[in-house]
Amino acid sequence: MESLQVPRPSWMSEDLVLLEEQARRFLASELVPHIEKWTAEGIMERAAWDKLGQAGLLCAGIPEEYGGAGGTFAHETVINREIARAGLDCLGAPLHSGIVAPYILNYGTAEQKKKWLPKLATGEMIGAIAMSEPGTGSDLQGVRTTAKKSGNGYVLNGSKTFITNGQHANLIVVVAKTDPAAGAKGTSLMMVETDDAPGFRRGRKLAKLGLDWADTSELFFEDVKLPAEGLLGPDEGQGFYQLMKDLPQERLIVCTAAIGMIERALRLTIDYVKERKAFGKAIIEFQNTQFELAECKSEATIGRVFHDHCVERHLRGELDTVTASMAKYWLTDLQNKIVDRCLQLFGGYGYMDEYPISRMYRDARVQRIYAGTNEIMKLLIARSL
Repeated sequence: MESLQVPRPSWMSEDLVLLEEQARRFLASELVPHIEKWTAEGIMERAAWDKLGQAGLLCAGIPEEYGGAGGTFAHETVINREIARAGLDCLGAPLHSGIVAPYILNYGTAEQKKKWLPKLATGEMIGAIAMSEPGTGSDLQGVRTTAKKSGNGYVLNGSKTFITNGQHANLIVVVAKTDPAAGAKGTSLMMVETDDAPGFRRGRKLAKLGLDWADTSELFFEDVKLPAEGLLGPDEGQGFYQLMKDLPQERLIVCTAAIGMIERALRLTIDYVKERKAFGKAIIEFQNTQFELAECKSEATIGRVFHDHCVERHLRGELDTVTASMAKYWLTDLQNKIVDRCLQLFGGYGYMDEYPISRMYRDARVQRIYAGTNEIMKLLIARSL
């Protein structure tokens, strides 16, 4: 049973309903049974990416001519929501399909699209984007990594941290300065194929508060030689524009993860309080429990409607930075708030790692930080006042 009774949005076509069911079945049978093993080992098996590709759940929004499923961002949204509902919060596929692949589709040359997109769609290549550096965080203009001209190509030097898919990725979009003296206008996106890149080195898989089996990593580039086509697109200096143009979609992907976890938390908590007894009756029979969950369901419904509205605007090409920032800040704050209240209703068991609500509590926290901290979101919103 769905935890929220929200009518399907107008953009949710019949083929998307079928995709939702297909994704739900696939994730439940092929990935969810491995969560405990991956948690214990601290990383997902590489073969899982191949399975996702074979099932058509990678790059669903990429045109068929480049190996994708030929869908839209609506297809990505449906898959991403099922990933969150299934408790696969560590899975880096939403970034791979909804952030890395669109950079190549939107800004790459015809040759770059043909070379990389089909391999991303099958899972042969795993994508990552390397923005953050030690000491920079949300300050993309402060990037110190450089890509200096050398003959017909470039030499890349620098270090990155907090990189999702960092241990598995073999195609990395690296934010670098091609003209350090030009500020934001000197930033470019560089493409690194790591399988044959002397000077590229993966650092440690970072230990984190949550997202235990997400392969978040440090990456190092020491005199990595790149060919001319290592520059994404035909022109240098477009990186900052490219990043800003695609950030609303990245933040909307974070929103989808938020609402998916909210729905899962509510579903699990409602089931639990109906079964768990205290003082001779089910916890759901206590008025406090009813009031708490009534508030959570009301707020979650508002969040789901806002999320669906933002997706609709994005599909029409109308989602602006301010609205995307509102959605990212508000929905991730709500995610943490509702998961916290749900954990409280589990009592002591909610604090035990074997209960999913405990992991959700830890995994939710980073949502208020990445894709731009919620404080940065408020600054962007304030500029519209």
